[in-house]
Amino acid sequence: MAQTHLIPDVLKLKESLGTLPEPVVRPALITVSGLPGTGKTHFCQKLAEKLPYQSIILESDALRKTLFPHPTYTPAESARLFQAIHLLTEDLLQKNIPVILDATNLSEPHRERLYHIAERAKAKLILVWVEAPLEVVRQRLLQRAQGMTRSHSDADWTVFQKMQPTVDRIRRNHFVVDTSRDITPVIDKIIRALKK
Repeated sequence: MAQTHLIPDVLKLKESLGTLPEPVVRPALITVSGLPGTGKTHFCQKLAEKLPYQSIILESDALRKTLFPHPTYTPAESARLFQAIHLLTEDLLQKNIPVILDATNLSEPHRERLYHIAERAKAKLILVWVEAPLEVVRQRLLQRAQGMTRSHSDADWTVFQKMQPTVDRIRRNHFVVDTSRDITPVIDKIIRALKK
């Protein structure tokens, strides 16, 4: 990999993760995508609690603030962040550590990179699209903006509206979860898919 300039970024992100879980025989890459305010982070936490083994959650919003304490959200900043996240994901999977990636990942070309990472690491790939009714998302983002809920994300309703038209359909088999409803059935299906 000729991306040596990214090594300090990857190491910084890795340090922020703390103690890594135990390696497993065949790790999984669970990619959780969706617009801001749809409940990705909550879903990832609940999923991680139910998995039969410990996984590491890579939450892009938290990792962004590790690399950029005062983020600007420019395309260059995002490109640098995701290059480092992709390298870190591949590194963890190569070490047989299961990864749950919590990021908007709205475009299929961005997700393609993750598909290739999973293939190279011989990891099981599970794709999840997270959604919620518009009014629920608007309320959540309003509460976030008012500091009523804790979040690493700075995205508000305006950001959601700007991102909504850029969503690409996931072209591979994936799970869809509406976080305004009971998420347990989808979590159970994912666990069954992992055990196959």
